[in-house]
Amino acid sequence: MDRVPSSSSHPDAPRPAEARAGGARTARSRLALPAAAALPSIDDLLSRVRFSPEVGHIWLDDRRMFLLHSEAFGALRRELIESLGVEVARGLLTRMGYVSGSRDAQLARKIRNKQSVVDAFSVGPQLHALEGVVLVEPLALEIDVERGVYYGEYLWRESIEDEAHIAAYGVGAEPVCWMQVGYASGYTSAFMGRSIVFREVECRSTGAGACRIVGRPADEWEDVDEDLRFLEPQRFANREIRTSAAPARANGGAGAGVRPARADESATADADPEIDRRKLVGASAGFNVVCHMIQRVADTPAPVLLLGETGVGKEIFARALHAASRRADAAFIAVNCAAIPEALIESELFGVERGAFTGANASRPGRFERAHGGTLFLDEIGCLSLASQSKLLRALQEGEIERVGDTRTRKVDVRVVAATNEDLAAAVERGAFRSDLYFRLNVFPIQIPPLRERKEDIPVLLDYFLRRLNQQYGRGVTGFTERAMDLLLCYRWPGNVRELENVMERAVILADPDGAIDVSHLPTVAQAAAAGRSAAVRHIGVDGSMGGSVGMDAGQSDMIVDPAQAGRGETRAGAAGTPFPAGFSDTLRLDEMQLALMRAAIARHHGNLTAAAKELGITRPQLAYRARKLDLWDMRRKRS
Repeated sequence: MDRVPSSSSHPDAPRPAEARAGGARTARSRLALPAAAALPSIDDLLSRVRFSPEVGHIWLDDRRMFLLHSEAFGALRRELIESLGVEVARGLLTRMGYVSGSRDAQLARKIRNKQSVVDAFSVGPQLHALEGVVLVEPLALEIDVERGVYYGEYLWRESIEDEAHIAAYGVGAEPVCWMQVGYASGYTSAFMGRSIVFREVECRSTGAGACRIVGRPADEWEDVDEDLRFLEPQRFANREIRTSAAPARANGGAGAGVRPARADESATADADPEIDRRKLVGASAGFNVVCHMIQRVADTPAPVLLLGETGVGKEIFARALHAASRRADAAFIAVNCAAIPEALIESELFGVERGAFTGANASRPGRFERAHGGTLFLDEIGCLSLASQSKLLRALQEGEIERVGDTRTRKVDVRVVAATNEDLAAAVERGAFRSDLYFRLNVFPIQIPPLRERKEDIPVLLDYFLRRLNQQYGRGVTGFTERAMDLLLCYRWPGNVRELENVMERAVILADPDGAIDVSHLPTVAQAAAAGRSAAVRHIGVDGSMGGSVGMDAGQSDMIVDPAQAGRGETRAGAAGTPFPAGFSDTLRLDEMQLALMRAAIARHHGNLTAAAKELGITRPQLAYRARKLDLWDMRRKRS
């Protein structure tokens, strides 16, 4: 347990969470310690800020930044409040801060990976000051990443949000540092690998001398839903998605339609209780955009086409769409089109009458009838044959179906949500998918980004899966080691959320019942990391020239290999029969490899950084920054 004690903690501050070990409360000493002494030097952060006016860029490490007048921020903030209302404006600013904090947490692990947990965690408060948002003074900090224990208490001074709000509205009755609270929650959640919520218990906008915030795990706050709702773009986000999948009972009268299935009817095999109890979890900008689009289309009957890679969670998004719609009390029926044989697809979708073919001993409604009044989810729609597509198109256009072997049609009221990981437009071009069906389904397409493009969701998902699996398997796994968190955040997740869930399930089983998840409990991810490092080594010619792109972040493997994160002190052997570059030992480090690559590229282009950067696959400002940092600048001058 790492602690930063201070004598300045407010007497009314919430007490820290109980330690997990033995249920005893962790004592926090109150030594007289100046707040500034609790934070390390900021020089390592300052060295990563660089200005490139020749290309219009400002960089913080490898993240592009920009400057904004405080008056402009105040005008934007006021317009958000006036046009959208306080609640919506607060949510937008809180989520914006959350994303920023989550990004900075990745930088913290990269910069101070060899320092203490407290020093590494201090990157967040120091970046907050460096970015001109607020001056942070620590009052108390208890942090144990492996055991999932966190308690933090800070003072905020010179808050830009207070300044903007007071200038517009004067002193009021409610705290207003919404963006900063989101930042603190996002930063700490990403750093800890579990949901941490901060509350502003005092604010300068209410007349206090400074702002004071307190952070602790979400499940240790009372009434935490009040805080979490500002992190949720829509009411269904980060909450249980419950949908019914009840059988429809067709009226036997001639020409009769089908009455809507009721949620209280007995569930069929389509009702998946496990999925029904799951949550639509996320906090990233990409996740928020998808949630906003779902909310926009939910109350309409328009067909929706969910697009995205395998494993991104298309079905849970479809269930969220159904739950947010006016059809929420009716059935949600899911169909995996790829799992139904071609000979059975018609009877599965539209039903069958008794005696229609050998073995049809009873009449049976199809998925359309069972979804009457509700939602029909057609997964892997691109797998349907052209003949099946033609029959599906008629049902969608006419709103009526005909059972196999029947002589009459039945009207159905069904909202269709389709999903695919294929490019249907390309399938139309090559004649594999009907263009008229494509246009019928593609009324409202929603693209779900892969997990590698919404890194901010990973800590939230890790926390969610850890809690759910602990409950499911009767375990008490506390959290993640720092090495494990680094590995999980760097991995590209080609299988997306489904792969993450699979990795977490295995890790919870392998880990000690009351311990933390370590790298040894993540064998598939660790193997991908090793393969990524070997691929990077193999991608370099024996003279230091490139056999293609740099290979550090180009996607040859499932690992994002970052020289500052991956391979900390680890040795790597090349592939069998592949020698290391000349002049290197068999314990080649990634930072040595990076240095060699840049040195060779600069030398080949006689000090021309633009040409060298183009060869390396990075920008000129990035290469210039690294050249200064790695003492390659003198070599450039000599060459030029």
